[in-house]
Amino acid sequence: MVKAETEDTTRGSAASGAPGWRLALILLGILVTPVVLSAPTLGTGLPMGSMIAAILVGAVILTLLASLTLSIGQHARQPTYDIVRFPFGRLGAKAVTVLLAVSLFGWSAVTANGFGLAVSNLLSTSFGISVPLPILVTIGCIIFVASTAFGFEVIGKVAQWAVPVIVLILGFLVFQSLSAGLSAHAQSGSMPWGVAVSTVVGTAIVLVVTAADFGSFTRSRKHAIVGAILTFLVAYPLLYVAGAIPSVLTGKGSLIDAMGIIASVVPAIILMVIASVTANAGNMFQGTLAFANLFNIVRKKWMLTVALGIGVAVIGSMDVGAWLPSFLLFLGVAAPPVAGIYIVDFALYRRRGYDESVLKSQPAVRLDTYAIWFAGSILGFLCANGILTITSVPSLDSLLFSALLYGALGLIRRQRA
Repeated sequence: MVKAETEDTTRGSAASGAPGWRLALILLGILVTPVVLSAPTLGTGLPMGSMIAAILVGAVILTLLASLTLSIGQHARQPTYDIVRFPFGRLGAKAVTVLLAVSLFGWSAVTANGFGLAVSNLLSTSFGISVPLPILVTIGCIIFVASTAFGFEVIGKVAQWAVPVIVLILGFLVFQSLSAGLSAHAQSGSMPWGVAVSTVVGTAIVLVVTAADFGSFTRSRKHAIVGAILTFLVAYPLLYVAGAIPSVLTGKGSLIDAMGIIASVVPAIILMVIASVTANAGNMFQGTLAFANLFNIVRKKWMLTVALGIGVAVIGSMDVGAWLPSFLLFLGVAAPPVAGIYIVDFALYRRRGYDESVLKSQPAVRLDTYAIWFAGSILGFLCANGILTITSVPSLDSLLFSALLYGALGLIRRQRA
């Protein structure tokens, strides 16, 4: 078992025991909740054929990016927050880590809130019991912390049990939907196809950007790529289509509302409860790594996980659905350029490894890299708000733009050397 206290010193041996299929289960456990929440939007906004095409294109983009970020993590045997020290500087990387840490903490709170609401609906629907939301959120956070505090191995075991259950429940919901005798609901076609692709990519882009965290525990580069393919090219599109089918047939914008028309909402609520557990186990694992990097905590990370769980319980008990997702989506605009930068940095400078001594010979804050990050974030913001259009996928636009700028900067540095 890889315990939190020794996780950094045993990362190499832990990585040797993580095959691609287990990596895929962990990533899918994190992805199920956002997929189930966003898939109905595509189901009500596009005809079936256009929706499937958008999902497949988005899946290919995510597979390519995840193959790179997971492979870099496997090569470096370091989490994202250590890898970004090389292009941004050992102190400059702190700002990137703060961004990702806040984003992970916020999404943990949103998921905890969703867990509490789902359990509340289940108790009310099935037993007529009313329990205050803060109590349910706190119970959820205890489960999340217990699934996270003992490291990568335990998260893998949770996912190994939970993801097949989630798939079975979702398959049952699809079977109920197709057996209900409903015709496809007339789609308005109000969602542009490019926006649909952007939704598919945006649902998972922050996880892809930080996937090096999980890649650092993977057995080999081959297993990292297998994990990316199984997750994003095989399972992700199937989950998206399955999550959208009830809405295609009913025109409802959420899975629970759609199943309320087709049959019973109880299986859908149970699905959301289990998916929340697997999602937040992954979110809090990554959040622990991020905050440990900020506060230079190497040992006893479980204490940091507990503190994170307490904070998530407090924020998750509030009405976060009204304001936090928009704030976190705004933060998410700045995440893809980070991946573009560290992917190109690896291709130009780190294929032989990440040499810690390099950090002492370069500026503590790389202002030129910061300028590229800022430019990529601005471009992503403009594309996300329809002011500019390049590929119709704002997150991809900002990532590619930053990658090109950082590549050009690398050529300039080599010419000056």
